[in-house]
Parts: sequence; C-alpha cells; structure tokens
Amino acid sequence: MALQVRLTQGLRQSLTMTPQLQQAIKLLQLNYLEYRDAVEQELIENPLLEEIPQEEPSEEDEKKEEVKDMEAYLDRLQESKEYAAPEAQASFESYTTKPETLQEYLLNQLRLSDTDDNLKRLLAHIIGNLDSDGYLTCEHEELCESCGCAIDELLAALEILKTFEPCGIGARNLSECLLFQLDSMGLGENLVASIVQRHLDKVERRKFDLIAKEENCSIEEIAGAITILQRLEPKPGRSFGEDATRYVEPDVYLHKINGEYVITLNDDGIPRLRISDHYVDLLKSDSSEQKAYLQEKLKSASWLLKSIHQRQQTIYRVSQSIVKFQKEFFDKGISALRPLVLKEVAEDVGIHESTVSRVTSNKYMHTPQGVFELKFFFTNGLSSASGETTSSSSIKERIKQLIANEDSKSPLSDQDIGEILAKENIKIARRTVAKYRESLGIESSSLRKRKL
Repeated sequence: MALQVRLTQGLRQSLTMTPQLQQAIKLLQLNYLEYRDAVEQELIENPLLEEIPQEEPSEEDEKKEEVKDMEAYLDRLQESKEYAAPEAQASFESYTTKPETLQEYLLNQLRLSDTDDNLKRLLAHIIGNLDSDGYLTCEHEELCESCGCAIDELLAALEILKTFEPCGIGARNLSECLLFQLDSMGLGENLVASIVQRHLDKVERRKFDLIAKEENCSIEEIAGAITILQRLEPKPGRSFGEDATRYVEPDVYLHKINGEYVITLNDDGIPRLRISDHYVDLLKSDSSEQKAYLQEKLKSASWLLKSIHQRQQTIYRVSQSIVKFQKEFFDKGISALRPLVLKEVAEDVGIHESTVSRVTSNKYMHTPQGVFELKFFFTNGLSSASGETTSSSSIKERIKQLIANEDSKSPLSDQDIGEILAKENIKIARRTVAKYRESLGIESSSLRKRKL
C-alpha cells in the first residue's frame, strides 16, 4: 500500500494562556504588599510608565472623595471622648495572624471543592503525607495500602490535587513539580517542558549550548525558555510555616457609614501609573531601531494598566458580594456567620469560581468585627430541623461559649452539647460535636474534669 500525505482542515476549541492573561491572573492572586512591590517593579522596568503625582487626582480618586471625607469625619469622632466606634476597639492582635500551614491551606480548598466524599477522604490522606515543600514522598502502593483504595482511585485523587494551589504540590520530584506548573500555564508541550524533562542537569551546569544542540534550536530560544523556568517555584510549600507571626496589611477596608457598609480598597503607598506622553511622542516621531522596543514597552504598559484595573474591580466586586451575603456577621459577630460557598459569590458577581478562589486567598478585610482573611467568610453549614442551615463557624463559636460557661465540676460531654444545640434547632451528631471541639483545641469532658 502506498503512503500518501494529505492536508486536512479541522476546527477545535482550545484555551491559550497568553502572557497578558498570565499577568492578569498573577496580579489578581497577589495580596496588598505583593501587589505594591509588583507595581513598583513594573514602574522601574518600563520607561513608558510614569507615576501620577500625588497632587493630581484621578477620576477614581474624585469618585472616592465623598467616602474619604466621611471616613475622616469618623476618625475625628473616634478621637473625641464622647464617641467610640466599634472599629476603634480593634486590638493589636487583630492585625496579626498565626501562619497557615500548607496542610491547612490545602484542606480549606478541599473543604470548598465539589469533590465526592470518597475522593475527599483520599485527598485528605494524601495531603497529610506531603512534606514541608509540598512533595509527595510516599510510594503510590504504600498510600493505597494505608487508605484501602485502588490505584485508579488514588490517581484520580492526585489529578484533583494538581488543580489546587500552590501549583506543583503533590509532585514526587522536581521535574514533575515544574511540569505541573507548566501544564497549568498551557506550556506542557513547550520547549521549556522539554528542557525540564531532559536537561535539568545541564541547566544546573549552565550547558546551554549542549541543550540548544540537542533540541535543535538557537541559544536565544534556550535563554527565553530558561527565563520562564526561573519563574517557577521548585518548592511550592516553602512559603507556609509556623515559626513566626505574620503582620497583616488589609487589602480591603469596610466601614459602616450612615447605616450602610462602604468598601474601600487599600491603595496606600501604591504608585498610580499612566503612560508617559514624552515616550508616546517619541514613538510617533522615531523611525530608528528603538521604535520596536518602545512599541513593545507601550503594549506591555497598556496591558499592565488594564490588568490593574481588572484586579481592583474584581476584588471590589467580590468583597461587595461577601458583604451582601454576610451582612448579619458584620452587624452581630461570628454567631451570625451564614454558610457560603464560592459558587454563590461567583454567580452573584458573574465570574468563575476559580477567580473567586484567587481573589479570596491570602487577602484580608478590615471590618468592624476585626481583620479576617476573605476566605474566612466561606464556610459549610448544618441543616436545622426547620430546613435552615447554620455555618460550621457559628456552631464552633456556640460550642466554645457553652464550654466556657459550663459547671467546671460537671463539664459538658459531647452528647450534652449535641442535645443543647438540638434544643436550639441545630441538628448535629455527637461525633461532629467532638470533631468541632477538637478543632478548637478543647479537651474532652473527662480530661477537663480531671484537671480540677
């Protein structure tokens, strides 16, 4: 049979992760301090960007002026002896937070996922076996044996874990970790992926000429691939730890003004950027080789400004939605925290759940009740006898109150607490009470009594 070469046409849909989209996603994930550093770095690196002088207000600043005037008025009232708003009572501790461990961060994502219970159990087991860098050091067969599952079930759970943040966790070695990250960027078939698979040892020895020869490409192409490689995180879990107290700089401020909650984004110290007229004029008149460079920088500056605007708008809208859903919490405290999932806010704002997840991770809101991470406001709930749901955080707070007020000579058992909550129209099993009590770091009734 003779072989023939044919040219055919086909139509298919695919998602390409453009550099601009990568930049927008990266900015969205940054907290206030990281975002400020990123903006300052862009200002340094791109000559077409310049900072708007402080005395020159932007349109957005003019729109905020009325709110800022009201905030200044509230500040003056708070300083007087005749007035003390709830916000003024915020303690030093409200600006600090215990560092979140990698396992806690991943389990929070697992809790908010739509994964079925069996896979959640497997994923929780896998997460518990990750080392401090985020690597899975156990063999698959060992994990299957310890949790009593089939290999295909374990592999399915690992595929889900690959979608969690930080990207790269759950890998068994450096190469696999970097490939996970490249896949998420849409670069799984790129030159840089080939370098990760075949040439990491040469990269370490800086033998770029050998890599270029074996990959049949130019040194410039290798240099571009290495630049991408340097942006990846070889130890995804190393940013998590328990050794030090972190000081929180809120990304969002929430004030109650004339009975209404007003949201303002923290832009203190962040340069306000615009494109330099000088360089734009130079670009129009320039016909030399540097014109291509200026055009590229103009394009980059324009995309950055769009990404900044999109980031601020998205954080504002998500915060606005959270305030709408959790208004009772801001009025009354944690006992009024309602169950809320990412999907509800995503549908309310009109964006994808993954975007809500990025917005709410590692960003904080200063509220009349204290400073909270945005993802704190997302919590599962339990059904009451009337069909209503109560958030797990609210139930934990109620359990803490009951134990704090118990008779120390006759501490409340988990069964006792369950019965009290049942009278308050909250259906909860004894083992769930025990789980919540343990998560609060509270000992059992027998141990509490023994310490008398």
